[in-house]
Amino acid sequence: MRQADRVSYLLRVVLPDRPGALGAVATALGHVGADILSVDVIDRQPGRATDDLVVEVPPDRLADSLITAASSVQGVTVESIRPYAGQIDPHRELALLDNLAVAPHASLQLLVDGVPRVFRAGWALVLDEPVGGRSAVLAAGPSAPEVAFLPTPWWPPAPSRILLADDWAPSDWDRLGTELAVAPLGKAALLVGRPALRWLPSELMRLQHLAAIAATVTATSG
Repeated sequence: MRQADRVSYLLRVVLPDRPGALGAVATALGHVGADILSVDVIDRQPGRATDDLVVEVPPDRLADSLITAASSVQGVTVESIRPYAGQIDPHRELALLDNLAVAPHASLQLLVDGVPRVFRAGWALVLDEPVGGRSAVLAAGPSAPEVAFLPTPWWPPAPSRILLADDWAPSDWDRLGTELAVAPLGKAALLVGRPALRWLPSELMRLQHLAAIAATVTATSG
């Protein structure tokens, strides 16, 4: 079967932090025709690890079969699954930072284009310091909501954290199950929306570190 005929999913699994656990999951997924394209260890706590697996399956294979297969391994739970159309690149963060350094004049746009690939999110926005309780959108990724201003009652953006899509956010964000995270970007804020995939503390730390480095080459640091 040709590669183009296959479908990719992002599968987040919580598994026992013991030798062979991931291999057992890979074997179970292989039994339903799934190939693992990439593995990211997202979080590790005593006795367990949270991994993001990008898997590829034939088009006639239902997502439920992946959940059933992974869950058949003792101690493994599937936290979420969603279709995945991103690029597989184990050096996403380094590549983004390199691009920012090479083209600082375009750093804000490069940042909002690149951050969703790093965190497998839907979109990213850079927000200016608020005036009168609203922040202007300084840069927006290609899939970002088309808004020029956002109410920001949650300001300041530090520390990096999860935001609830309350009254300040467009209603469709909550309806679509968008999980929001914010990080300080110099005097501005980096807001990232991810569909149906919760943010873990380790990811928020990565987001904060990435934004802190990016702020050194953007116009938001001054």
